[in-house]
Amino acid sequence: MKAKLSILLLCFTLVSWSQQKTISGVVTSANDGMPLLGVTVIVDGTSKGTTTNFDGEYSIKVKSGEKLTFSFLGFKSQTIAITVQTVIDIALEEDAKFLDEVVVVGYGSQKKIDLTGAISTVKSEEIEKTPNSNIIQSLQGKVAGLQITSNGSPGAGPTVRIRGVNSFSAGGSPLYVVDGVFYDDIDFLDTSQIESISVLKDASSIAIFGQKGTNGVIVIETKGGKLQSKPTFTYSGYTGFQRAQNVVKMANAEQFVTMAFESGSQADIEFVENAIQRYGRSRINPNIPDVNTDWYKEILRVAPISSHNLGVTGGTESTTYGVNVSYFSQEGILDMENEYERFNIQSNIEVQLSERFRVGANTLFSNSTRFNPENGAWFQAYFAVPILPVFDPLNEDADPIPFSDATLLGYRGSQNPFPVMTFNNNRVKQRRVLTSVFLEYALIPDKLKFKTFYSHDYNTTSERNVRLPYFISENSQRAVSSIRRAEFNSSNQYWDNILTYKDSFGDHDLTAIAGASFRDQQFETLQATGDDVTGIDFESSWFLDFADPGSFANQVVGNGDRLYSIAYLSRVEYSYKNKYLFNATYRYEGDGRFPKEIWLGTGSIGAGWVISEENFMKDNGVVDFLKLRGSWGQLPNGALTGSSGTRTVSTLTTAINDLLTNGIISTNNFTNLEREVLEETNVGISARLFDSRLSLEADYYIRDTKRLVIPVIQPIAGNTVLQNAGEMRNTGIEIAAGWNQRLNDNWSFSVNGNIGTLKNEMTKINNNLGYLDTGSAEFRQRSILGEPVEAFFGLEVQGVYQNAEQVANDPIAVDNNLEPGDFIYKDQNNDGIIDDQDRVVIGSYLPELTYGGNLQVSYKNFDFNVAIAGQTGNEILNRKRGEVIFTNDTNIDADFAVNRWHGEGTTNSYPSSAGRRKGWNQRLSTFFIEDGSFFRIQNVQLAYTIPFNNKVNKMPEIKLTFTAERPLTLFKYNGFNPEVANGVDRQTYPIPAIYTFGINIKL
Repeated sequence: MKAKLSILLLCFTLVSWSQQKTISGVVTSANDGMPLLGVTVIVDGTSKGTTTNFDGEYSIKVKSGEKLTFSFLGFKSQTIAITVQTVIDIALEEDAKFLDEVVVVGYGSQKKIDLTGAISTVKSEEIEKTPNSNIIQSLQGKVAGLQITSNGSPGAGPTVRIRGVNSFSAGGSPLYVVDGVFYDDIDFLDTSQIESISVLKDASSIAIFGQKGTNGVIVIETKGGKLQSKPTFTYSGYTGFQRAQNVVKMANAEQFVTMAFESGSQADIEFVENAIQRYGRSRINPNIPDVNTDWYKEILRVAPISSHNLGVTGGTESTTYGVNVSYFSQEGILDMENEYERFNIQSNIEVQLSERFRVGANTLFSNSTRFNPENGAWFQAYFAVPILPVFDPLNEDADPIPFSDATLLGYRGSQNPFPVMTFNNNRVKQRRVLTSVFLEYALIPDKLKFKTFYSHDYNTTSERNVRLPYFISENSQRAVSSIRRAEFNSSNQYWDNILTYKDSFGDHDLTAIAGASFRDQQFETLQATGDDVTGIDFESSWFLDFADPGSFANQVVGNGDRLYSIAYLSRVEYSYKNKYLFNATYRYEGDGRFPKEIWLGTGSIGAGWVISEENFMKDNGVVDFLKLRGSWGQLPNGALTGSSGTRTVSTLTTAINDLLTNGIISTNNFTNLEREVLEETNVGISARLFDSRLSLEADYYIRDTKRLVIPVIQPIAGNTVLQNAGEMRNTGIEIAAGWNQRLNDNWSFSVNGNIGTLKNEMTKINNNLGYLDTGSAEFRQRSILGEPVEAFFGLEVQGVYQNAEQVANDPIAVDNNLEPGDFIYKDQNNDGIIDDQDRVVIGSYLPELTYGGNLQVSYKNFDFNVAIAGQTGNEILNRKRGEVIFTNDTNIDADFAVNRWHGEGTTNSYPSSAGRRKGWNQRLSTFFIEDGSFFRIQNVQLAYTIPFNNKVNKMPEIKLTFTAERPLTLFKYNGFNPEVANGVDRQTYPIPAIYTFGINIKL
């Protein structure tokens, strides 16, 4: 009996042992034998899993009879059945086709093989190379068809355009989707939080997002933990400095005085003599004052920048988690209180409560403070005369600082930029709380699931603008201090409910989603301005309570609004034998701002053919993957203000037949609008060749904006209303290619490049003029059929009159009393008169070609990376130079001073010093329109990973980086930089080069 009992106990022990045991091993690359970090090891049919560590090691508890699947991006998955093994070492083979790579799209994800639209993805390692406050800046030059226009001001985001401009009246920025949550901007995010960024470019890809996605969608995934993984602690940080580059050279004192005398202006000559009397004569040249101020040098500084990030991620058998804390600080290169700092705390958690039920939550708190620059300083520094010093000890009446003032020499403006930089303080505090939660339940395991998702973005912004009192001169003073306080509160709530069905039967794969999305958006603002602040010298008094109570009249404003919208959405994805692909999307969306058409349905279709899966393409030895794809889609523009306006009746007295006649006039500026509709056709190919060393993506698109909202002048009344009366078209080609290769165990390299073309044109303008005017009368921009939107519109300069004989032989010159040194304009209609009828399109701010590239070379533990970016085919209006039309007793850039006409044959492009002051030469012309093309070395980084053996040293993984951001930019434009968002350069903040040293630690 005892023997039988012992046998039973032994059998029970063996069965128990067979049910649960620990499997461990190492996962390596079959190609080079190197350990693979981050390989996912999952028990089939469960949520239990783990990942490999830095040495490729893993450990997991399983039962006999179960199966383990090993998967890693770029490698073929392997599945092993568990019998009696306790150690399983795996060598994964590279997957030549990368067919299992997943891309996040709207309300789900898709394998790359199944995509039929135009989507580009950038991984975290590329994003982290860029030291900037805004993560979107890191995409410059990395995605074909994506134009990033940088902004050098601390905390300011870049201008982002995907495939050009789609609207004349509203909108331009893409929609940002972060972990499923919709945002209009993402200046609160830190680069350390990002896992990947996907840019959805064509209408088929973005149609599921409806009217929020008209200008493209940028989908962002943040980092989180993985199942069955130990806590991983990471630190990443850098510190460095920023330096202005390509600083505009202005005319120095000698050049300025020379032009003043050449101009023949007795007033300007007298101003120079006044400066000599006040500041003395130069010992080098006694004909000029003893002052030679480089104003840009005076207002610029070298500024620090730094970032610190600390995070932890991990997971158990059923839970993943992540926590990240980051701090970013950047001072501006404008030498005043101009800086930005941000502190973020982010956390996320997902819990598998059962085999069917999963929940998760994500929270981010962001606290930032920005001191805005006085951008007028750039404008004043351009015009300030070099014979004026920063400080003037003789200005004894100045209080509290004896700054100089050009009016004391006779000039019309004070010119000195330092008073506005010193006595203005502009602070903006922003706090954002971003939360989201989801619940997901599998109604039918592995086939049908329901997910409800709620998110809330609460944003509060506090502005404080303080104007301190000062006296520099009678023309430059602020006798009464003032303070403006403003509070902006916004709340965006989304609630999405989505059903997803997935099934495979035979050679067929089907995914279908259907759901509803509800949005509640509201904002409130309160602004007040008070004057004569008591105790203004102390920051503790910078509150409205200290202002004169009687000064608030007409200086208090408060308003708000609330918007509800709801949409029903659906998408079907189907593939047959992984060769023939089809998808369709439909969204039905309601918006009460458009009573003429509250509900609007739009959709898209896409198809693809994986040619490489056909028998005639098998084992060809060259092409590993080849897909032909095409799509068509529509979606509305939700950035419009909607219908608004009033009808008014007013009395009018006018002269009829020389008699004053009384009457009434009825006007109606009510805009009963429909939403603009973007319609796009996209065809493209995706390919991988030569064992996937070469990758290629190419697209051609035609994008039309139908029912374009434009201003229309009403007959008789003369007032302007907005109507759906136009159309616009963007067309282009986008190509991205890359070569990746491992040469041996020590060497590997990759080369990637992309280009994107853009042709923008107005295709319909249904108003009484046939064109649309924007800009000012002096600096006209005009939209004309067949031409780009808001093109620069002016005269074409053909040359400069060189001598008196040439002037005398030209009737136009004689009629206009011109002289040598004046412009020769092209008489476009050959009527012998230069007037407005001779104006033509002379440039567009939209680039015809953008491009970028990247070279990375790795040798053992060293990585070297160089990225480039550039654009061509766009023009910039140098309005700084053109504003001589308003005042001509200012300085001018050195380019003009050196190249001005000062005698026959000296130039055929620039007017003379005297000609610069004439109205004839001050008309908007090709002289003020300059080439905006540039080539830039975008980023250079050298990285070194310290080779510690974790098994022996138990040391963390440490990586050191040296980065140069924008170290070199080559261009012809006569400005700090050729990146001007709307093409008009008046007071653009310079974009600095950034040099940093960084360290990444992983434990």
